[in-house]
Amino acid sequence: MKTKKPIVKKVTRDNLEKKIRHQTSQLRTKSGQLKQGADREKQGANREKQGANREKLAEEQIHIRTKAMEATFDGIFIIDAQKPDFPIIYANPSFYHLTGFSKNEVIGKNYFLIYGSDENSRVYEEIKQTLRQGQSFHGEMLHFKKNGEKFWSLLRITLVRDKKGVTTHYVGNKTDTTLMKQRDFEIKEQREELLHVTRVGKLAEFVSSLAHEISQPLTAIMSYAQAAQRLLKDREPQVREILQYIVNDDQRAAEVIRRLRYLLKKTKPAFEPLDINVLIKDTVMLIMPDITARNKAVKFALVTNPPSIQGDRIQLQQVLLNLISNSLEAMESSRDAHELLIRTSFKDKYTVLVEVKDSGCGIPEGNMKKLFTHFFTSKPDGLGMGLSISRSIVEAHGGQMDAENNLDRGAIFYFTLPILLKENA
Repeated sequence: MKTKKPIVKKVTRDNLEKKIRHQTSQLRTKSGQLKQGADREKQGANREKQGANREKLAEEQIHIRTKAMEATFDGIFIIDAQKPDFPIIYANPSFYHLTGFSKNEVIGKNYFLIYGSDENSRVYEEIKQTLRQGQSFHGEMLHFKKNGEKFWSLLRITLVRDKKGVTTHYVGNKTDTTLMKQRDFEIKEQREELLHVTRVGKLAEFVSSLAHEISQPLTAIMSYAQAAQRLLKDREPQVREILQYIVNDDQRAAEVIRRLRYLLKKTKPAFEPLDINVLIKDTVMLIMPDITARNKAVKFALVTNPPSIQGDRIQLQQVLLNLISNSLEAMESSRDAHELLIRTSFKDKYTVLVEVKDSGCGIPEGNMKKLFTHFFTSKPDGLGMGLSISRSIVEAHGGQMDAENNLDRGAIFYFTLPILLKENA
């Protein structure tokens, strides 16, 4: 009879093999799961690290942008566009420096009201309308600082929108253009003054030509008057007296024209010995018609027998004419100012002092330091070159020029000239 034990062993072996294969499979699965879990943890750690790096980079970028906005010379500000009163939520240090306002006076305040002036109210309304229509603004504006000082700025306001296209903020940029504006004004004024100088030069040529033309009929008048005097010799004394008046006035007019032509003549400076008293009287004779027309009077206080000076007659006459003309104009505003005094004296044994003193309105304190500056003038139609040129002429002659107000009224302009020493004469 046969036994069944070998069959039992075979079944047990098969079951064991299956069990081993099953457990091996489970181990492989768990190992894969563990590996995947480890990979996921590693990936998560990497993502966290990348996220931290991105956050750090974003913070660095924000820091750089903030520092850049704070370091720029332009005034930058941000307005909350969601609120109707245009409140400022940020402004950089340059904005505070430019406007003169502090942070407490700006943050939360309506941008269009912080300057406290109605001068630009119409322009501000136009800017608001432009922004509400979804458009940026760009233009030059005149503003006032907190202390009232004016300044010009180039204003640019742009819109910031969210992902849906809704405007959330307005970013403004103010560039200070005050110096540029002042230079533009100065260049414009200088251009106008130079054009005026050109016109004056053309007028001088015209006057010189006109003086030449007038000289001819004056010569004819002189000839006719003298001929009539000869015909009426020893008779008609009254008529001869009238004729003598005509001759005298003719000669005076001819002398004025001669001096005018000499003054306008284009010649190189000719330094020669001059009597300062004679030079003053000759110059006053040139401008006497204007003095008479203004109902003014000139008085002299001239030193007796002054030593000679050395200079160019035409240039020094130009200085005197300018000072006398300025004094006459200064006295126009005062009804009781009629007298102009011209005085010569010795500053020391080497120097002559010439003074032109008026009884007019005087010189405003704020203008005193700018009197001799190129293109500075207090006259509406003034050129602003007369005093500057006059001082240059005096300094070229070795002297000095200055001005001051009188104690009672009016002003005094004075200049010095060196005496011509005998050994140099």
